[in-house]
Amino acid sequence: MEIRCVAVIGAGTMGAGIAQICAQSGWKTHLFDAFPEGLERGMQRIDAFWDKGITRGKTTSEQKTEWAANLHAVADMATAVAEADLIIEAVTEIPELKHSIFSELDRLAPPHAILGTNTSSLSIADIAAATSRPHNVIGMHFFNPVPIMKLLELVRHDSTSDETIAAAQAAGAAMGKTTILVKDIPGFATSRLGVVLGNEAIRMLADGVASAKDIDTAMVLGYKHPMGPLALTDLVGLDVRRDILKNLQSSFNDDAYAPHPLLEKLVAEGRLGKKTGIGIYDWSTGEAEETEMPE
Repeated sequence: MEIRCVAVIGAGTMGAGIAQICAQSGWKTHLFDAFPEGLERGMQRIDAFWDKGITRGKTTSEQKTEWAANLHAVADMATAVAEADLIIEAVTEIPELKHSIFSELDRLAPPHAILGTNTSSLSIADIAAATSRPHNVIGMHFFNPVPIMKLLELVRHDSTSDETIAAAQAAGAAMGKTTILVKDIPGFATSRLGVVLGNEAIRMLADGVASAKDIDTAMVLGYKHPMGPLALTDLVGLDVRRDILKNLQSSFNDDAYAPHPLLEKLVAEGRLGKKTGIGIYDWSTGEAEETEMPE
């Protein structure tokens, strides 16, 4: 299936990043958010990313002009999806919210449209059940920052058609992503491994094994991870990591996935990571600086 128009639902960090790479791929791209201020912030985030690329000499002003012509902020979901060949939902990890959106997409989107969800841990089958076309629904799990990270995790549930999988794989390739295909099992491949590593790193921090920086350095230099598990937790968001762990704990009925009490405490105090300026690290200077953990 040829993709000419893409709609992205949700203009947060992930949604804005997804819309950006879709526009850069040459597709007419509609970015929608239910909150006007959220839509404006998303567009500003994309514009700032492009400007930074020009400043660093990685892209040109001509490229920005070309990409910007493909990108459209749309305040109405029906208008955003009316001609879309591919729709990617990227809202908060709240099952009821995603189900509601997919029910709306089922009513509003063209019959041929691929319906992708950027969930990192929720059941794709459950989300697809909100539609009358589960064969068109697939998980499309991107990674932050979307314009830079090369992986796209595609998640098929039992009813996802081969045509939908092939189209999602082709779309990923057009975006410059390497795709992997995994089954619809809680946590998929990446989230399940990532949150367990991050939770254990937090346990080590709480136990005083080493400082956050030294734990991260051990994984970067000892295992060639591009970023340590604690810095990555701050980048993803401590609340997001906590919610994924709770979902795995419930799905598998296994307390091995229970969020560590330090993670719960940091979330309760609003220390959610880079997005709030402080989490496991202090990000107020733009870099990860050591900070004291709560008692």
